[in-house]
Amino acid sequence: MAIQNSDTGDADVIKDEAAGHSGMPERRTGIQGWLDGVRSTRTGALTLKIVIGVIGTVMVAGGLVMVPFPGPGWLVVFAGLAVLATEFHWAHKTLEFGKQTLHAWTEWYKRQGWTVRIIVLVVTVAVAGVIVYFGLRTLGIDVIEIAQRFV
Repeated sequence: MAIQNSDTGDADVIKDEAAGHSGMPERRTGIQGWLDGVRSTRTGALTLKIVIGVIGTVMVAGGLVMVPFPGPGWLVVFAGLAVLATEFHWAHKTLEFGKQTLHAWTEWYKRQGWTVRIIVLVVTVAVAGVIVYFGLRTLGIDVIEIAQRFV
């Protein structure tokens, strides 16, 4: 039996027992509990949707800009979709499709022999090299010209 508060008498004990028998789920804690609290009002839900939409869209757009360059482009795109998926069903479906496609590609790649793996590696490195070369050219840096000076 719980200790009674002298101001409320048996009320605390009765409430605790009633809560134990209730079929209602407990309120979530942590970030999910906080998000539930924000979503509990119309204004809070709309504000949360707008904030999540802006943050997720910026992440996806930034990731798509980074995709052609060596680095974490696709990782940022998937992270942005994960952020958007917290509020938008279409983003959740897109994220699931992307994960399934990535898994299928990975499984296909694992089944291939060394010849195909080396071809995929060479093509990937060549495409990344061309992208970096033209990226540097747009900044006014000609890597080939610099290399020719040393030869």
